Amino acid sequence: MKVQEFKNKLENTLRGDLKVLQDKNNDWVVKGFIDIYKNIYTISIDTKVISKIIELMLFPTISKFARSNKLKMVLAEHQNFYPDITFIDERDGTVFAVDVKSTYRVSNTRVNGFTLGAFTGYFRNRSSGKNITMPYSNYTCHLVLGVIYTQQPNKIDEEKIYTIDDLPEIVSVVSDFDYIVQEKYKIANSRPGSGNTKNIGSITEIEKLHNGNGPFAKLGADIFDDYWMYYQTRDMADGGNTPYSNLKQYVAYKKKLPDAKLLNTIDEEL
Repeated sequence: MKVQEFKNKLENTLRGDLKVLQDKNNDWVVKGFIDIYKNIYTISIDTKVISKIIELMLFPTISKFARSNKLKMVLAEHQNFYPDITFIDERDGTVFAVDVKSTYRVSNTRVNGFTLGAFTGYFRNRSSGKNITMPYSNYTCHLVLGVIYTQQPNKIDEEKIYTIDDLPEIVSVVSDFDYIVQEKYKIANSRPGSGNTKNIGSITEIEKLHNGNGPFAKLGADIFDDYWMYYQTRDMADGGNTPYSNLKQYVAYKKKLPDAKLLNTIDEEL
């Protein structure tokens, strides 16, 4: 299966099944956690909790997509493994990496941003099997299934315990879901994601996320790979002096090296 065909079919499957996540009012169908005594505890606005629940809710739809397209679906063995899902088309040997990510809107046009996986470890050692389902180089392409949502603006009473009869009055902590399915390099930014981990950050404009129009989109996957394989944070660099922290600095740095073959078209795009 071709990459574009895979991408389109996955996105169409998800968009056709939005009711998995939201009701007719676009509110999240999940209201809380229930115990054996039928007590319901509200969900906090914690993005990690929300992200994991969304991921679990989408798996049946994604499994249906795999079956209908004759794809073998392999889930990551551990939480810190990449990618979340590996799809194998055994008819032609195509292997797709799909990472499920979620983020929230900060305005009508922007989101907080996705983290797009590590730029160390398996990303640099592409024959390694550590923390990855199969070596990075075995994958035909690397895609992000991104879920975008809006956070509930009003404070949720996390101390209150509800019953089944209270379901209609429990406020959903998020709403208004949207999906993107894009190749990772097309929505990657030239800066790391938030936090102290060595993760690639994404662009944040919603329209550009939908269109796959990040700074590496026209430059291509080779430039994206080279940029992030040699990117260093201050704690990684000798003396804290990083060789580059954006694309213009990257070009200047690469021009100093004997082999600058990747730079043939990058100046024009920048």
